[in-house]
Amino acid sequence: MSSSTDRVVYSTEHVLTSLCNSVTRVLTVATQSQIQYSAMVQRITKTCLRPDIGCFVLFDGGFSGLMVINFSAQAAMELYSSYLLSMGMSKDELARSYTSDEVSNVMGELMNQVAGDFTGKVRRELQTHITQNQPKMLVLNKQVMLSVDANLDQPEARRVTFYTGNNNIFYLELAIDRTEFLKLYDFEPQQRANPDEVMAEANAPRDVAPPPPDNDTDELLRSLGM
Repeated sequence: MSSSTDRVVYSTEHVLTSLCNSVTRVLTVATQSQIQYSAMVQRITKTCLRPDIGCFVLFDGGFSGLMVINFSAQAAMELYSSYLLSMGMSKDELARSYTSDEVSNVMGELMNQVAGDFTGKVRRELQTHITQNQPKMLVLNKQVMLSVDANLDQPEARRVTFYTGNNNIFYLELAIDRTEFLKLYDFEPQQRANPDEVMAEANAPRDVAPPPPDNDTDELLRSLGM
């Protein structure tokens, strides 16, 4: 029997790294630009919604947590514009200000994709299940700081700096209960489903076995000279 020190430990920093990778993966694919995050992480005492525009997501289930993402106006507009332009929208049709409802809706959908990617990885890699609320982007005045409290018994909070393709900055803050996952035995994490492969398999023609010969039908056709 191996001791607990020999087991693979999945700690707060591992959870944070997984979440950061979900942010970069989803936003890089959606905006067709390179999103990066700092190798340095900051310990903080609380998470806050800060100007100019941000959202929060509550996680619950296998572990509890709170994710907050705060965008500068420039970062939000860059990500919003890059996403819609990559979808084929004309530049003239884009909103002009980060305070527009359209910007909030689009950014909220991107954050929902980030949270979904993260919860999927938790299910595959940690073999546990967490749920999330629907992210809602909030436009904040520069003089307003809104704190969001989550039901955490022993919270650990971290803050990570992200950079867009044009070097605009936004921040991710994560608060989760102090916890560790220990691997009791080796297992292979489930592979991420490829949507293109699933669709191709669903649309692929299937081999259908020919029906068994019907002797009565054959005789009828012969009697009719067919």
